[in-house]
Amino acid sequence: MKPDGHPITPAGFAALRARYDLLLGTERPAIVEIVSWAAGNGDRSENGDYLYGRKRMREIDRELAFLARRMKASRVVDPSLMGDRSRVLFGARVEIADEDDNRRILTIVGDDEQDATNNQIGWSAPIAKALRGARVGDLRTVRLPSGEKEWEIMAVSYPDS
Repeated sequence: MKPDGHPITPAGFAALRARYDLLLGTERPAIVEIVSWAAGNGDRSENGDYLYGRKRMREIDRELAFLARRMKASRVVDPSLMGDRSRVLFGARVEIADEDDNRRILTIVGDDEQDATNNQIGWSAPIAKALRGARVGDLRTVRLPSGEKEWEIMAVSYPDS
């Protein structure tokens, strides 16, 4: 299965939704209240609470719009339902080794949920693109800014439902 658009795991989509709900239901109403209170204090040109509040409200509105667009464009793909578990597809947990047998374990996730510190690599990242469709024993070359690097696929697994 090759996800199109913006694939995202169910957990990744839930995180986007939670952030959207927090901004819309908690943070934005609190800022609106501060701005309303500050506006009633008179001269707005030198009112720090008012100016900061308006700036923060614009930031929140921009983030809300961004999150809404991303959620609309996202396609939730459950990695536990992948048919061919022998190949690297969306949601795969992949163990790779380089020429010096330095090993890494990566999980291929949606671009909106990538987190390199936790070895979660976005679907559009160069290494994820290079690994797509690979099976255990395959060699894949990844083009990095420092040059090309070859990786061997050591293991492929998927989460259970």
